[in-house]
Amino acid sequence: MRKNRAVGIIFHGIGTPGRELGPGEAPYWISVAAFEAILDQVQAAPHRSQIRLSFDDGNASDHDIALPRLLARGLRADFFVLSGRIDAPGSLSAAQIRALAAAGMGVGSHGIAHRDWRRISADDLAAEVTQSRAAIAGVLGRPVTTAGIPFGSYDARVLAALRRAGYEAAYSSDRGTMDPAAFLRPRCSVRAEMGQAGMGQAEMGQAGITAMLAGRLAVLQRLRRALVMWHRRLG
Repeated sequence: MRKNRAVGIIFHGIGTPGRELGPGEAPYWISVAAFEAILDQVQAAPHRSQIRLSFDDGNASDHDIALPRLLARGLRADFFVLSGRIDAPGSLSAAQIRALAAAGMGVGSHGIAHRDWRRISADDLAAEVTQSRAAIAGVLGRPVTTAGIPFGSYDARVLAALRRAGYEAAYSSDRGTMDPAAFLRPRCSVRAEMGQAGMGQAEMGQAGITAMLAGRLAVLQRLRRALVMWHRRLG
């Protein structure tokens, strides 16, 4: 991987959910063992400093499961929190968010209610990006400058709203590598099937994780990613 590039990895939930999952969420929850295996690969990777770990949705497993395992391996991550779920069962409490920050982790906004920002009104979009940022900043006692885009769903209007709200970086789920100094920073989502040992998918899962950590995409995937990102940026 080139020195001026990085690869972003997104986790969502780990272990047993402490809340009722919404439609489409279950495939993004992974076992504790799978999570630990991925962290071990990150820790051993020769380009470890170029791997950016992050967590979306603000699940309680971010604090209870992820945090101690990150610290044990000397790893850092960014946590993108839904402000509307703070202190809700199964989600991060205000105290847990402060604990993440105190441990050296980054904390950013994931909006208020996990809505697709491309498909809501301009007023609702403005509320999602500004009110969530203010609420999380109030918990932390310091500014919030990063956002994890829900569902990775963005267009020119969404990016403009984030810039107007004062964010310095926005993280999507476009896969591949990122420029760590750019405003829009693609990431790749970890899915449960990537680590399903004992189900005939262990080797495929291992290979998928290795490719993901290296930011590798097939030629057609790279072309498709470039076209999709270009189209979204133009609105």
